[in-house]
Amino acid sequence: MNYCDKIKYRIYTAEKASFPDMVDSLLKQIPGDESVLRLAFFGTPANNEEYITRRTRLWDKVRDFYGDDEPNLSYVSQPPLNAPLILEVHSFTPDKEDKISYKKLQEYPYVVLENSRARFLFAGGFQSDVINRSIEQQSGEVFRKIGKILKLEGFPINSIIRQWNYIEQITCFQGDNQNYQSFNNARGDFYSKMEWANGYPAATGIGANLGGVLVDLDAVVFKSEDAFATPIDNKLQVSAHAYSDKVLENAQRKKATPKFERAKSMTFENKRLVYISGTAAIRGEESLKGVGLEQQLHITMENIAQLTGKAQPVMLRVYLKEKEDYTLSEKLINEYKLGIPISYMCADVCRDELLIEIEGIAIE
Repeated sequence: MNYCDKIKYRIYTAEKASFPDMVDSLLKQIPGDESVLRLAFFGTPANNEEYITRRTRLWDKVRDFYGDDEPNLSYVSQPPLNAPLILEVHSFTPDKEDKISYKKLQEYPYVVLENSRARFLFAGGFQSDVINRSIEQQSGEVFRKIGKILKLEGFPINSIIRQWNYIEQITCFQGDNQNYQSFNNARGDFYSKMEWANGYPAATGIGANLGGVLVDLDAVVFKSEDAFATPIDNKLQVSAHAYSDKVLENAQRKKATPKFERAKSMTFENKRLVYISGTAAIRGEESLKGVGLEQQLHITMENIAQLTGKAQPVMLRVYLKEKEDYTLSEKLINEYKLGIPISYMCADVCRDELLIEIEGIAIE
């Protein structure tokens, strides 16, 4: 079987209960006949103290549930809009050519998958040891941790193919530094250690209400000629890494552009998987301002269609700036009749004027 046939993306929701009981109910919903690669929980702690307490409880429960086969794990502080706690699961159905190794570096569990066409790394949950430091300090520490795992497992920095970046109060300023810009500067420093001849990763840079800086990633090293990655541009948008200074926010040191592609695909023989980066109502490099949620949503979906081509979405994650927009957003997206798992989160988008951002996975 092809990699694209064996990888699965699912979303599970919990009924309102205590946090431990909701976690238990979500874990019980996961199919037991698949190898779980990543668990991403999305919830609403009251403050960073409660966030850390819940994260610790979550780590303990997942460790007890999976034992030595502990998947990559992250806890994102974003209020879910269609459930009190949401779990996104990335899983895999291996055949005899696939070797899956569950590993850990310090407190971070990660998974390495290897077959004749590629080696894959599923890692994340990377955070600073102290999440009330400046975003610049946290970001630097997070990328140092990422660098250690990449080096340990023999994945070059430029093998990162998809990255999820969650930044507390993303559009706010700490002194003269905007948080997202501070993160972009740290990411730019980390990426500058290598050439990116085949494009940057697909990525999402999105707000979190708590939790500091949190990063998840997929990386891949291809081993055969019929397996490769392709950066994907949108002809309707300027590449994010080519933005001009006028759309970048202030930071004391510099203003690095966001280093990501609009999408990136992995091809295996005659099939491909498309990582859709966080996508919003941007044309050229300018946001569509003052057009309302409905128009921004339709422009966002048009941008996604430009990126996916014939590939069909198999999962979407929708970020809304205002929780009051959930009902309308769900109605509008249902009109596309996608028939796929979709989660809805309340989160600050990286520009104040943007009301919605959508990311996802598509397979052709």
